[in-house]
Amino acid sequence: MRYSRIAGTGRYLPERVLTNTELEVMVDTSDEWIRARTGIERRHIAAEDQTTLDLAEQAARQAMTAAGVGPADIDFIVVGTTTPDVVFPNLGCLLQERLGVAACPAFALEAACSGFIYALGIADRFVSGGMARCALVVGAETLSRITDWTDRSTCVIFGDGAGAVIVQPADEPGIISAHLAADGRYKDLLYFPYGPSRRRRPEDTETAAIHMRGNEVFKVAVKTLESIVDTTLAANNLERGQIDWLIPHQANIRIIQATARRLDMPMDKVVLTLMDHGNTSAASVPMALDVAVRDGRIKRGDLLLLEAFGGGFTWGSVLLRY
Repeated sequence: MRYSRIAGTGRYLPERVLTNTELEVMVDTSDEWIRARTGIERRHIAAEDQTTLDLAEQAARQAMTAAGVGPADIDFIVVGTTTPDVVFPNLGCLLQERLGVAACPAFALEAACSGFIYALGIADRFVSGGMARCALVVGAETLSRITDWTDRSTCVIFGDGAGAVIVQPADEPGIISAHLAADGRYKDLLYFPYGPSRRRRPEDTETAAIHMRGNEVFKVAVKTLESIVDTTLAANNLERGQIDWLIPHQANIRIIQATARRLDMPMDKVVLTLMDHGNTSAASVPMALDVAVRDGRIKRGDLLLLEAFGGGFTWGSVLLRY
């Protein structure tokens, strides 16, 4: 039987850092309030001439180097993003051209903060099913472009970044299971109101920016992530406490702590990076994974649980042995 595994990881953050102290001058907030409510200390902001493609390229090249593969080896590309450079060609095609990868399936998907988890689940099916031998999976965002920097309920949260992994075949299970879900009934709790098909009209009063009802999102996120954790454990006959590392979506420290409690996992076994870059949506899980791989915390053979929750609502998990 054929399986898939993660062969290399990479990440990229723009140089510009926006601290909580700087936000205190921009909106009615404080460093103390932001840290207490979210755990975030700073976020990275793309330069004016940087796009999501630029961030994705840098993360992809790092992952390729780590896996020891070149453009000629890649035969599948999938990118999770809510902030593509253009409507079409899709970001996967743009990344394919930028990297010099030959003709192969290349596409982007939009599942908000769950985008990378969705993309990784799809790549696993292609590689383990024999339809691809070397998949590039990326989560990349420039959320600063759709953030209202006068709205203190959202501007303190979001940042820009990209993370990537290379997925290759394996004789033993690397990616063990993926669990994906969504519920559109919650669409009004976290959303961006406009797009090519629903353009903003003169009479529209909503700003063209991220809108979020934070308290309600928090309640649903905690409950839903508890459920996906239980589903993942049950599907693999695992008990709480058997996971070596939790790699959560880096959205809010309180949500992450609630998920860790559900797993009976101490926080020193949870990879936390949100203090350094805030909520980077689809980029946050692969960036956190890359940090822990490169600093030596995560080692080959460790059992990891990756999970995310985002607008839609979408959510999902991937259980894998690194």
